[in-house]
Amino acid sequence: MRQFVVIGHDAPTTPDFSLDDLPGSAGRLDVLCRCVNSAFFLSHALREAVRVHLVMNDEYTVLFEGSDLRRLNPDERSTAALIRGALEDREEAIGPRPYETSPGVSIARRNVAATLETVADEGTLVQLHEDGEPAGTVDPPADPVFVLSDHHDFAPAETDLLADLADRQLRLGPEALHADHAVVVAHHWLDTGGWARF
Repeated sequence: MRQFVVIGHDAPTTPDFSLDDLPGSAGRLDVLCRCVNSAFFLSHALREAVRVHLVMNDEYTVLFEGSDLRRLNPDERSTAALIRGALEDREEAIGPRPYETSPGVSIARRNVAATLETVADEGTLVQLHEDGEPAGTVDPPADPVFVLSDHHDFAPAETDLLADLADRQLRLGPEALHADHAVVVAHHWLDTGGWARF
């Protein structure tokens, strides 16, 4: 299983946003949608052994489960519609237990700390950061959980939390990448067994 945790610092926590203005009215939800699409889409298929956790403004986490996903299309608008549907049902999320809002999509009342603590037990927690050690110098873990930030840097509290929980900090290349591009490169690194040297 491959997992990606994307921290959305400005992400909406209510469904009151326009699908026609994701960069403006929805707190750069377009960045998170591109991460979801990069995590799942192949040329003519979906990656089923992938899970994506979108932490929405440190309040909710929207979970995408590749093995159960339906109605995910390779455009930001339809992905945002699935997220909006999850946020419409946010009151059904009691405690940290996820509530399914669409096949393969659920929402939970989990902030960054709760989400990271949950996934830390499920695999090797890897913070993707431009200051990490080069990914090409290490062997990929069997069940990686990649943690990355949206268009903002990690907040100081997130950095401290990851210092305690993450098994390692890696960079995927010599230049800083957009979050969705980092997801694609991370997949390539895993797909090639770490043979592609960055």
